[in-house]
Amino acid sequence: MKIEIVSCLNDNYSYIIQDELTNTVGVVDPSEFKSIDDIIFNKYQKLDYILNTHHHNDHIGGNQDLKKKYKAKIVASKIDKDRIQNIDLYVDEDTKFNLGNIAFQILFIPGHTKGHIGFYSKEEKIIFTGDTLFSLGCGRIFEGTFEQMFSSIKKIKKLPKDTKIYCGHEYTKSNYEFCKTFDTTNKELPKKKLWIEDRIKKGLPTIPVTLEEECNTNIFLRCDNIALKKELKMEDSSEVLVFQRLRNLKDQF
Repeated sequence: MKIEIVSCLNDNYSYIIQDELTNTVGVVDPSEFKSIDDIIFNKYQKLDYILNTHHHNDHIGGNQDLKKKYKAKIVASKIDKDRIQNIDLYVDEDTKFNLGNIAFQILFIPGHTKGHIGFYSKEEKIIFTGDTLFSLGCGRIFEGTFEQMFSSIKKIKKLPKDTKIYCGHEYTKSNYEFCKTFDTTNKELPKKKLWIEDRIKKGLPTIPVTLEEECNTNIFLRCDNIALKKELKMEDSSEVLVFQRLRNLKDQF
């Protein structure tokens, strides 16, 4: 499997994926037409599937032009049937979807939006998380509840720790600033800072990251951490309440 990271708009990431055995080509969350089309036209000359994690325009902005030019099929949540135009394949929790020989399992991970999904491949050890989980962060809660978002993040957290996370935005540096402010005893964060700075200096994405790295550094995956709960003066609070407090703090950060 080949994955090409495409920078779009100001800080979005779209992903062109190819099953090299069958030459099946897809794109995850095409934010815009031109940046995707330039690569597809010059390198692949075809596009079979458009995979959408959710309906926000900065994730579907290129859908219709790409579909029209390449006759690609749009794959999206059935909950978004009235919010994403011309969906060809409706999916929901545990739907199995094959891109060539690459098997994807659909994870229903609402909170950011009510129909948000993730595309997970156990064999390839990857997940496209859209705006549910970022490196060192998580998405804002627009349509769901804190409980839904926390449940979605816990669902991702239960995946194998060597799973690589491909998310929707380059937010890692700013997310680090939040994590270091409220997770001050985390000894993994200084190492992460050096890595982030090196990637940025080289003009490289800070994506993908492994789930293991995220469990060690992403404050939203550490709501059960005793030291963190102590810092927040929430030693006796549930994980979901810790998550709610952190998400509210991040909204104001």
